This record gives sequence, C-alpha cells and structure tokens, in this order.
Amino acid sequence: QVQLVESGGGLVQAGGSLRLSCARSGSIVRPNAMGWYRQAPGKQRELVASIGSGERTIYADSVKGRFTISRDNAKSTVNLQMNSLKPEDTGVYYCAADYVTRYWGQGTQVTVAS
Repeated sequence: QVQLVESGGGLVQAGGSLRLSCARSGSIVRPNAMGWYRQAPGKQRELVASIGSGERTIYADSVKGRFTISRDNAKSTVNLQMNSLKPEDTGVYYCAADYVTRYWGQGTQVTVAS
C-alpha cells in the first residue's frame, strides 16, 4: 500500500517562502511521476508541478520562475520549494504519485497572507 505524507505547510506573508516535502512509503517501485496539486476553497484542484523520468518537470504557468520541484529517489521524497508566494497561492497542497493508479496524500495547508 503506497502512502504519501506531506509536510511543510503553514502561514506566511506575501513574498515569503515555504518548502513542502512529500514522503513516499509502501513500495520499493518508483512511481512513473510525482507531483504537487493544490486546491483553493470553491475551486478545482490544479496541477502545480510534476516531475517524471529523467527529472523532466512541468509547471503551471502561474508558478513558473517561483516554484521548483525536486526529488530524492534514494530517500523516496519529492519537494516543492515555493518562493515569492502570493495570496493566490493559498490552498491545500496535495502530493500525488502515479503508478498504474494515482495515489494522493492527505494534503498540507498553505496560507499566504496579504
């Protein structure tokens, strides 16, 4: 059973930074890709960033240049460095891992105060 646990969320002022971490356990098999999604109240869950084979990355246009996704396969973790945070970045951030099926973490709250 694959489990994903996010950490690092919190309250920051606009312009501040946070680093999210996702720890994966339950399988020695590496997922095809891992990523971060976020969901603000009343809005759809959206892709923030993903990282796949060969460390290929995808970013939402709204976070390009501000967020950086990385992974440490030896430690089975994926991280999201978030800089220059804006109030519109507020939401619950979820870690996802893609195997044949997609697994989700429980989410971690990120609140950016104006």
